[in-house]
Amino acid sequence: MSRRRRAVKREVLPDAKFGDIVISRFMNVLMYDGKKSAAEGIVYGALDVLKKRGGANADPVRLFHEALDNVKPAIEVRSRRVGGATYQVPVEVRTERRQAL
Repeated sequence: MSRRRRAVKREVLPDAKFGDIVISRFMNVLMYDGKKSAAEGIVYGALDVLKKRGGANADPVRLFHEALDNVKPAIEVRSRRVGGATYQVPVEVRTERRQAL
């Protein structure tokens, strides 16, 4: 059944340790069966490892954002039907969707 109007996007609160919304969203995606504390432990543990390996001036949050920018897709393929054939057409990805993919 279709919606009468667009669903309202909920605002995600920033995480407790770094105050970053992107890290909080990543934890929510990583979370399984509502175990947010386990997801926090995994993410904060990984960021602690980044800080230890990076040396004194390494910022784990900046490294995390750089890693996310490196893996975000710029284009995706969409199916386009022309005549009787279906073609894969490359389309640029919206900024919000890049984060989700």
